[in-house]
Amino acid sequence: MEKFYDSVYQLIVETSVNLPKDVRRAILRAKLRESAGTRAALSLATITKNIEMADDNISPICQDTGMPTFKIKTPVGTNQLVMKKEIYRAIEQATKDGKLRPNSVDSLTGANSGDNLGLGTPVIKFEQWEKDYIDVRLILKGGGCENKNIQYSLPCELEGLGRAGRDMDGIRKCVLHSVYQAQGQGCSAGVIGVGIGGDRTTGYELAKEQLFRSLDDVNPVEELRQLEEYILENANKLGIGTMGFGGETTLLGCKAGAIHRIPASFFVSVAYNCWAYRRLGVKITEATGEIQEWLYQEGDSPNFSERTAVQTEAGREVVLEAPITEEQIRSLKVGDVVKINGLMYTGRDAIHKYLSTNDSPIDLNGQIIYHCGPVMLKDEYGTWHVKAAGPTTSIREEPYQGDIMKKFGIRAVIGKGGMGPKTLAALEEHGGVYLNAIGGAAQYYAECIQGVEGVDLTQFGIPEAMWHLRVKDFTAVVTMDSHGNSLHKDINQSSLEKLAAFKEPVFS
Repeated sequence: MEKFYDSVYQLIVETSVNLPKDVRRAILRAKLRESAGTRAALSLATITKNIEMADDNISPICQDTGMPTFKIKTPVGTNQLVMKKEIYRAIEQATKDGKLRPNSVDSLTGANSGDNLGLGTPVIKFEQWEKDYIDVRLILKGGGCENKNIQYSLPCELEGLGRAGRDMDGIRKCVLHSVYQAQGQGCSAGVIGVGIGGDRTTGYELAKEQLFRSLDDVNPVEELRQLEEYILENANKLGIGTMGFGGETTLLGCKAGAIHRIPASFFVSVAYNCWAYRRLGVKITEATGEIQEWLYQEGDSPNFSERTAVQTEAGREVVLEAPITEEQIRSLKVGDVVKINGLMYTGRDAIHKYLSTNDSPIDLNGQIIYHCGPVMLKDEYGTWHVKAAGPTTSIREEPYQGDIMKKFGIRAVIGKGGMGPKTLAALEEHGGVYLNAIGGAAQYYAECIQGVEGVDLTQFGIPEAMWHLRVKDFTAVVTMDSHGNSLHKDINQSSLEKLAAFKEPVFS
C-alpha cells in the first residue's frame, strides 16, 4: 500500500480541480438552451469559462471545498486504520498546497484547525465487499448547497403545493418543493439526491449517497426512474434558472433511492448539490495502493467554446470604484451589470458578527464588502496570493447586513443568492446596493484580483478574515437596488406561482 497516499492526494486534487465529464455535459446542455444576452446566459458563460480556467490553473473550481467526504469499499482484511491515516495526511498536504480551503472549525470555540482535520472531518465511510480492489470515491460539497439540504416528514403541508401524503405523489411534491426552496442560494443549476424512508439520519445518508451516482445512469427501480425523469423535466419549468436569475435550467439532475422505514415515520430527505458538482472516484490495487482506473470519466468531454466568452448584454454596464457616493448607488437599477475597479474587502460570518459589536479595523465609508472566503497561499517572501475567490451565500448575513451598512457607511455588498427584506429595506433607506456574483466561479474572479493589499482579523481563520483586495473588471449583476426592487423576491414569487401548477396528482 506504499502508493495509497499518492493515489488519495491525486484524487483530492483532481476532484477539486477537474469537473467530471457527466457534469460538464449537463452544463453544456444547459448553456445551449439559454438565449444569448440573458442573465442566465451570462452566468453559464462565466461558469464554463471558470471550468476551463480551473483546468488550466490546476486550482479549485470553487473556493468552498466543503467537508471532504470519502466513500470507500475495501476487500476483507484491508487495513482501514492505515488507510485513514494516509487520507488524513493527504488532506493536510492538499490544504497546504491550496487545493483545499481550510474548512474545519471547532463548533464550540470557532477556531479553524487550518489543515482541514478535526473531530468529524474529513468524513470517511468504509464498507467491505467481495471484490479484490479498493473503490475510493470523494465528494467536495460546499456549504452554500449543504445549507439547502432539507428533510420532510409526511404527511405535511407545503407552500404552493398543499398537502403531501404518504405516497408517490407526496414524495413528488416534497422533491419539487426542495428545488423551489433552494432558489439561487445553492448555486443553481443544481443536482439533487433524494432519500425516501429510513430515519432522520439514514434518510439524509441515503440522499447523499445518491450524489455518488452518475448523471447518465438509469435507476433500476421503475417507480424511482419515473420520479427522477418527472422531477428533472418539471423542476426546470419553475423558471428559477442559473444563480436564481431566471432561465431555462434550474436542475441538472435528480437521483433517488428508497429504503425501509418504521410505520410511524415517513421521511423524504433531499441533498442539494451546486453546479460545481465535484465528485470523482478511483479503483485502487489493494497490494500497492496504485490507481487502476478513474471513475465518472466515461464518454467525451464537451467543448465549451460556443458562447464561452462572458457576455454582458444582460443589462446596462456601469463601472464603480470605491469610495462610492450615494448618488452613484441611487442611479443603479436591478439588471445593471457592474464592473468594479480598485479596493474591496472580504467579510463573511465572523466579520459580520464582529462588526455588529466592534469598530472596524479600517474605514468602510463608501466601500464594498465581498461575501467571500478565498483560498490563499503565502509565498516564500511572505506575500499572499489568491488561488480561488468566488462568492459565498449571502443570506446568512441577513441578521447583520443592513445594520452594518448603515453603521459604517458601506455602499455595496457582493455575494450570491440574494438577501432578505431587512437588507432590502436598509438598501432603500441608506442608499446601498446588492451585487450578485456568479457562485462557484472561483477562478474567474481570482483572475480579476490584482493583488492583496492587507488583511485584518486573521484570528478568525483564512476564510473568515478581512482581506483587502485590489481588483480590476470584477463583474457582478445588480439584483437588489436602493429603490426597493429585488430580482430574488420577484423570482421567488413567480416560481411559487408556477409551483402551484403541480398540485394535482400525477402518480396513481
